[in-house]
Amino acid sequence: MASILFKVVPKPVWESATEAGFFAGHGIDLVDGFIHLSLPEQVAETLARHFVGQTELMLVTVDGEQLDEMLRFEPSRGGDLFPHVYGSIPMDAVIAAEPLMIGPDGLHVLPS
Repeated sequence: MASILFKVVPKPVWESATEAGFFAGHGIDLVDGFIHLSLPEQVAETLARHFVGQTELMLVTVDGEQLDEMLRFEPSRGGDLFPHVYGSIPMDAVIAAEPLMIGPDGLHVLPS
């Protein structure tokens, strides 16, 4: 499976996580008991399904290889496998965190 994974996080939540030194999840993550991540090819659909029109979002890039046994790929939408983290994501596993902008079409623009 892919080693580069993504998480969409509200900016204030991400700022708190960086201060704490780890990301323990937010919203649905806390309800479900694991952190929802996306593979590169899943990010656009995740944004379209769950974050339409939301501003102040960060796209966090995570090195899945650093998550060891906490990372599992489990079926979700239509049987597709999605990465789930059972535990907190340490900042050492974070490759980048970039703000997501909204384009003229109203959709989020993914950083290149």
